[in-house]
Amino acid sequence: METVIIIIFILGYLAITLEHNLKVDKLIPALGMMAILWALVAFGIDNFSNWFDSAGHKLIEGFSSFANEEKHHLLEETLLHHLGKTAEILFFLLGAMTIVEMIDYFDGFSTFKKFIKTKSKKKLLWIFAFLAFILSAIIDNLTATIVLITILQKIIDDKSTRLWFASLIIIAANAGGAWSPIGDVTTTMLWIGKKVTSAKLIEYLIIPSLVCVVVPVFIASFMKPFQGNIEKIETDDNSEPTNKYSQIMLYLGLGGIIFVPIFKTITHLPPYVGMMLSLAVVGVFAEIFSRSKFTMSSVQQDSEHNHVGSHSPVHSSLARIEMSSVLFFFGILMAVAALESLGMLFLGAEHLKVIIPNTDVVIMLLGVGSAIVDNVPLVAASMGMFQEPIDSHLWHFVAYAAGTGGSMLIIGSAAGVVAMGMEKINFFWYFKKISWLAALGFVAGAIAFMFIRNF
Repeated sequence: METVIIIIFILGYLAITLEHNLKVDKLIPALGMMAILWALVAFGIDNFSNWFDSAGHKLIEGFSSFANEEKHHLLEETLLHHLGKTAEILFFLLGAMTIVEMIDYFDGFSTFKKFIKTKSKKKLLWIFAFLAFILSAIIDNLTATIVLITILQKIIDDKSTRLWFASLIIIAANAGGAWSPIGDVTTTMLWIGKKVTSAKLIEYLIIPSLVCVVVPVFIASFMKPFQGNIEKIETDDNSEPTNKYSQIMLYLGLGGIIFVPIFKTITHLPPYVGMMLSLAVVGVFAEIFSRSKFTMSSVQQDSEHNHVGSHSPVHSSLARIEMSSVLFFFGILMAVAALESLGMLFLGAEHLKVIIPNTDVVIMLLGVGSAIVDNVPLVAASMGMFQEPIDSHLWHFVAYAAGTGGSMLIIGSAAGVVAMGMEKINFFWYFKKISWLAALGFVAGAIAFMFIRNF
């Protein structure tokens, strides 16, 4: 039965990886794989010799001698445990995504345009890289990429030039998400899973992540695509803001998201509780502002959201959330939980340590692997494989490798995939022109982490 379970997992994983070739949304194989795996676990529960206690982080002794009823009761408890842990991550993400959509409802991200006043390509590169690095740490790397490429499209007309800028934004956004507990799904998983604390994650990863950006951006700034000035730049300095509350909602929304780690530190409650509080506060102001008098342009904007009925920014924001991503995370996390429950990941880690004793090499390979396959299941698997305590350097290195390694291929991260769609970036163009820059940044940041870790 264990062999069948592993085969199902591999087939489901391949279907997720080959999403674009199969033209099937990755949430479908993720959900199907999850349901089939747990069904097989339920059917074969009497024949399994190992069971992993996720709460105690150890194999249960004498599981094979348990009575049938005891095994099924343990299965139900384990399933409920993993559902609760997965729900913590999902509700946290739902809250963050809703706040971001509310900022966008009031056109809050247009505020960033005022920081971009130069025509120099080299200066623009550093500005976009800096914005991507900081913004992705607050609102996550995927959203930061969407926001900045949208602004990029209004500033630079030349398609070939935009491809280079968009590619460097991907590297900067992924690096920015790696050092923040709310910057990437994988770091959020490690944070909520009590593998890292926000303070130590920032302390150990902000410099390696910065190195990961600075090295490729510095090299790229001397390359031909970033020499000279852009031909045209759009400025909105003399135009009326789309919405008079845009700047307020931007700062309020970003402040609400930043408040979540502080709330967790003070109350010791799970992060999703703080995110729900921030969502409630931001939602109150959004509803109040939406009832106020709008400018003509924002009345037109509001009519675009009218499909939900009552001009409610909260309802509109909820309607625009990518539920497919949320369901994908649910499917893949619960599927990996099935393997963990049978002790496969724990035993696999023990064998891996014998084959490759150097943990740093294993984690570096995880980073390279995250460029090929989705980093969410890789990190979920590593959480089941390694039993190191909270804030162990291993978890910080996992966060860095999984977060930044995906930049080495255009399909290796959510930020890369969305940029690929927005700018029609060719896979092989990115591989030839950008992958080596991303790889240099990845290795440089890893070396910086190892240096900092020893002090």
